[in-house]
Order: sequence, then structure tokens, then C-alpha cells
Amino acid sequence: MFLCYEVFRILFKTRLVMKKALKPTILALLRGLAFIALTACALPMLAQPDYRDDSTLPKGKPGARIQSLIAVINANDAGRIKGFIEAECADPFRSFVPVEEHIAQIGELYSMTGGVDFHSIRSYTPERPEQTVVIVKDRNYGGWHGISLKFEAGGEQRITEMQFSPARTPTNIKEPDLSEAEFLPAVQSIIDKLCNKDAFSGTVLIAKGDKIILERVCGEADKGFHVANNMDTKFNLGSMNKMFTATAVAQLAEIGKLSFDDPISKYVDESWLPRSITDKVTIHHLLTHTSGLGSYFNDNYWKSSRELYRAVNDYKPLVQGDTLSFTPGDRFQYSNTGMLLLGVVIEKAGGQDYFDYIRDHIYKPAGMTNTDCYELDYPIENLAIGYIPAPQSPYRWQTNTFKHVLRGGPAGGGYSTVRDLYRYAQAMTGGKLVSKALLERMWTSHSEAGYGYGYGIDETPNGKIVGHSGGFPGLNSQLNILIDKGYVVAVMSNYDQGATPLANRIIQLIGKIKS
Repeated sequence: MFLCYEVFRILFKTRLVMKKALKPTILALLRGLAFIALTACALPMLAQPDYRDDSTLPKGKPGARIQSLIAVINANDAGRIKGFIEAECADPFRSFVPVEEHIAQIGELYSMTGGVDFHSIRSYTPERPEQTVVIVKDRNYGGWHGISLKFEAGGEQRITEMQFSPARTPTNIKEPDLSEAEFLPAVQSIIDKLCNKDAFSGTVLIAKGDKIILERVCGEADKGFHVANNMDTKFNLGSMNKMFTATAVAQLAEIGKLSFDDPISKYVDESWLPRSITDKVTIHHLLTHTSGLGSYFNDNYWKSSRELYRAVNDYKPLVQGDTLSFTPGDRFQYSNTGMLLLGVVIEKAGGQDYFDYIRDHIYKPAGMTNTDCYELDYPIENLAIGYIPAPQSPYRWQTNTFKHVLRGGPAGGGYSTVRDLYRYAQAMTGGKLVSKALLERMWTSHSEAGYGYGYGIDETPNGKIVGHSGGFPGLNSQLNILIDKGYVVAVMSNYDQGATPLANRIIQLIGKIKS
């Protein structure tokens, strides 16, 4: 959860506009973020349409296309994917991105699911004309996914659109409830399966109230030296640092050092951005991703040495020249630049270096002893290296060492452990870091995207869930705090899409526990 489908739409649009200019590293980043969004995201479940499932394939070419697509996903073969795209997909979808990108996308569907099996065709009330929604069950987690397709009218009826997203349980199947005694063995069975297939490398923690009820670990932190992960291995947080940044801003607001309604021009001078922009953008806009600012992961970043970016001010050249893509407050647009600028705000209002402030006011009070934005050219103990599947390599894997940041910051890239994330969740829910009244504001959605102040907010059949996910090629982490159920789920992985699908399946199983 906790990135929204809007992220995926924005990323896919970006790739459409820039596909001729995008370098492989940028494509890899966008691809990784897009699939994290697909697997993680859930818009607030306020008005779900009625639906029903029929386990009969459409007749004729649409049914054949669906069977062919599922077979291609399960084959996990670049040549077959290329043949499928060229023969069974129509323009503009076929030429939307280079064929290598289609191959990578469908290949990642296999990595994320372990393969899929057809279950049904879903129809909705009100109807969705020209859209065919195929419900499949994935083999790794036993979860449900929807593949939304559109076909040419008449003729060859080739595929013109394709989207992949989580799906609700089919109406023609009854998944059994679980007792509390059955829940943990069910989760352990899934983790065992993933570990045995080398589909997961990382750590898992589940807590209920003040008690940790499950801890599991598998895989290697360093494949070159075959160093195993352990429960205190530090994994990359990706975007999850945004929670810590937002918490720090909330603390400063609580003691009167700033106001959420302040224009950021009070804290961000014109060496960053002109007043014509900063006078319009408030701290609230930055916290909620409604500022209209973009991302500093731009072409200049990719052309630069990672060694240049250690302190918050080091990122200034990447932000200068940024413009607003809409009037602040009009809508949600995920913004790494916005969260970076909150680091500038914290330094100005808090009178302290960003990293020192976060250590002193969040990590230390919460007891997070294995969490920080480590500088990766130093020998940090028990730190997991990120791995990206590389079937073309004799080693089968590629590290993300030269793709990611040298040091994380306000927008992401730090390191933590599942135990520290649980301590953070306890500190937040216990009112140790911010007051309960302010926490309510942080954990309320402030846009149609289901995003609060540095947290994703999801109203689900399991009640209210808050938290964040983080992803990049070679890493994926997720924290879910189930407010109404009293559970905390933390999963961290040094594999692509390693954490989010597992965390989401655990949450689904929690929802089946008989009360």
C-alpha cells in the first residue's frame, strides 16, 4: 500500500513522453517505482462498485489473446514476450515504450507473482464498456490480481491497452476464515515457499499490540561473500524516510517553530527556488504531495557522481529550475523534491542539521538503534546490498550499488530494520513522538490519493491502515500499521518487489482471522 495509482499513471505518462530520451538507468528507476505503485497502492475504499466473476473465457480471439498472455507471463522468456508484443499487441500500445521495456515489465510480473493462473472474467455494475478484466491468482502468494485489457474493434482484435493491479477476492469463490492459531502457520508457509524459491530475501516482523508474534529471515545480505541476512540486517528504506521527515515537521509545528500553513519562502531561500514559487507552496502542500513540484531524480542526477550528494544543500543544483506543474493544492502528485525541501525547512526551523535532528528527535526517543542515512562509502556493519535480477549475467544478479544514492535523506534512501520499524510504530501510536491530536491530522487523508502527512492512508475491510512503502531497483520495504486491528506488519527486502506483495498478502490473511 501507500503509494497511489496516481503515481503509476504519472510515471507511465512520463515514460511515454520521454521514451526516446530516457536512459536505461532512468527507465529502471521508473519501472521499479511503477510496479511498486501497482502492487502497493490502494485508493481509499469508499465506494466499491458491485462486481461478479464468471470463470469462462471469452470466445474467439479475445479468449485466445488472454490465454496467450498468461502463457507468456508464466514462460518468463524474453523471446516469447517479444513475439507476443509484436504479434498480439496493436499500436499505440506496442510502440508506447521500446520492446525491451515491455519485456522488462512482463518479466517483472513473473518475478512479482511466480506465475499466474486464470480464474475468471470480472464484470461490474455499472458496466465498463470495452474493458475486459481478467482475474488471475498468483503462485507465490495465493493473492488475486486483475489484468485489465482492451482489444481492437473487429479484425484481429489485438490488445490495445493492458494494466495490472491487485484485485478483490472473486465472488464465485469462498476463501475460508482463519483462526488466530491458523494465521501464523499460514504466513510461515508462504514465507517458506518464497525463501525456498529464492523469491524473497529479507526480514519479516508481525506484531499484535505490544507483542511480536512472528519474525522470519532468509536470503543473503551479500551474495559475493554469501553472508546471510539476520533480524538486525539493515535494509534500504526507499521512500519510507518520508515518514520520519513528516514526523519531524509535525514536532516542530507542535512546539510553535513553524505552521503547516506557512509558505515555504519563510524557510527556503531563492538559492533553491524563486519566490514566485515558494510564496505559493505551503508546508502542508509539501507534506501531502500537492505542491506541484517534481523529482530531483532528473537527468542531471543521473549524469552526476553519487558522491556529490551527502548533505541536504548538496541537492540544490538538482532543484534549481524546477517549476510547478499545477497550482499548489489542486491535486496529488508524488514529489521527491517536495520532501527534500522539508529537510531544508527542518534545518531552518529546528536550527540543526537534518540528519542530527532526525537522530536526536526520532531515532533516539523511539529506540531505533539500527536506523540512519548511512554514507555507503564507509564500512557500515550488517548492511544488505540490493540485488536486481540479471538473467543475461552468469551471476544471475546485478547489484544496485551504482544506481542508488550514496546517502539517503529527507525523501528516502536511508536504512533500517524491521525491529526498528516496529519500535517507530509503537512510538507513534503511543504518543511518544507527537501528540495523539496531531497524529490524527497526520493520519488523515488530505487528497483523493489517500495520503496524509508523509503517510499513506487506506480505509480497508481491515479498518484503517497507515504506513508507507519504499522501492527502487534492488530494494523494497513496507510498514503497515493496522490501527483498528492492532497489528503491525514490517517487511524489508533487498530484492525488487520483495516486500510489498508479501506484506499485502499478510494483511489479507489478517482480514480472514475470525473475531
